[in-house]
Amino acid sequence: MATATSLMSLIQAVEQAETPAGLIQSVEALAATGSLEAIPPLMAVLGYNNPGAALVAMNGLVRLGHAAVQPLLTGLDSYNYGARAYAIRALAMIAHPDALEILLQAALSDFAPSVRRAATKGLGGLDWHLVADVQVLSAQARVIVALEQLVLESDWALRYAAVVAATHLLPQVRDESLGERLLTLLQTLAQCDSDVAVRARIQLFARSSALRDCDPMLPAFSAAP
Repeated sequence: MATATSLMSLIQAVEQAETPAGLIQSVEALAATGSLEAIPPLMAVLGYNNPGAALVAMNGLVRLGHAAVQPLLTGLDSYNYGARAYAIRALAMIAHPDALEILLQAALSDFAPSVRRAATKGLGGLDWHLVADVQVLSAQARVIVALEQLVLESDWALRYAAVVAATHLLPQVRDESLGERLLTLLQTLAQCDSDVAVRARIQLFARSSALRDCDPMLPAFSAAP
């Protein structure tokens, strides 16, 4: 673990990097410490005009896990879209349910397709065991409503992300009626979606143990030719 002195040196190296490559190397070294003190400078890098460094910083924040969630949420930059996009992607990968609101907003209305896809996938993989029992059903219902909207999008990749989210969410649904809604959604898409990749993703899930665990009597999906 880095000492306070060495950590400060690493932070200064990030702030004073003179070349794009040097910045990436400095961010990699800082992220590798795993220190919570690295969260603010790593968040700052998300807004730099250096995609490589921003990606390294984002992955470093993801590795820090739940400790990075509140700083990311409170530090979302409405004026620097690049920083905001990386922060949303990090929140989607960390999967803490505190990010539900921002992920729903991004999935449904962000103007960047890549951010919408990342947020959509994140909705399906949230750590639901961290949600209080009195809140989990309404939260999961909101996600399902969003997925039902997202599968109507013209962008096949966004529909694919919604299918991935639905398959991840299904084994974690705590209400039978919500589970039936998700199953109905997947069955309908398996028959009717216009893109073969979307249908194939559902077929793959239909053959998985996850689906059998959810409903052993569920009829097999069949994709439209």
